[in-house]
Amino acid sequence: ILAAVQERSRSGLGQHIDTALLDVQVAALANQAANYLVGGLVPRRMGNAHPSIVPYQSFPTADSDMILAVGNDGQFARFCQVAGRPEWAQDERFATNPQRVKHRAELIPLLRQTTVLRTTAEWVGALEQADVPCGPVNRLDQVFADPQVQARGIHVDLPHPLGTVATVASPVRLSATPVQYRMAPPLLGQHTDDVLRDWLQAETAPAATAP
Repeated sequence: ILAAVQERSRSGLGQHIDTALLDVQVAALANQAANYLVGGLVPRRMGNAHPSIVPYQSFPTADSDMILAVGNDGQFARFCQVAGRPEWAQDERFATNPQRVKHRAELIPLLRQTTVLRTTAEWVGALEQADVPCGPVNRLDQVFADPQVQARGIHVDLPHPLGTVATVASPVRLSATPVQYRMAPPLLGQHTDDVLRDWLQAETAPAATAP
């Protein structure tokens, strides 16, 4: 949209913007699509694991799960130090990312055996100190108890005929024209009469009749 607005400013001409959901979904395949188009590789199901970076997925901990996002060899070496397994970073099977991808089936079970030895908080605290990207996998109760989620006002309570309805705020924040929350979702049939009067251009809605 902004590109079209910029072109209008430059040429004075408007244009039609065509964006199909199919196009967006295929484009979102990103590296998976590129791997297929370049090398003919049809990806297999991998859960939330990354196809070309290892380790880059969720792992179980002593009390829940965490995401480990090791993006380069230096981060992997620092993870190994934190995990108490520095020898992994020297193992020729795991020393570089291409080798870790090749030996994924050997490395991931070793990592899982290690990550379950500490809690998520212990791992995240230690790995953040070592500059290794990671994070907890939060339940929804943890999401809405998060201080930043609360500070951003993402939980909104709206008045409703049956009481107060809790909902999620719009993620779009506009400084000049902020979103206004005027009403909660309607009850079943709450606006039927209003809609019928508008459609029929009548002062009163016709009485509903059973088929």
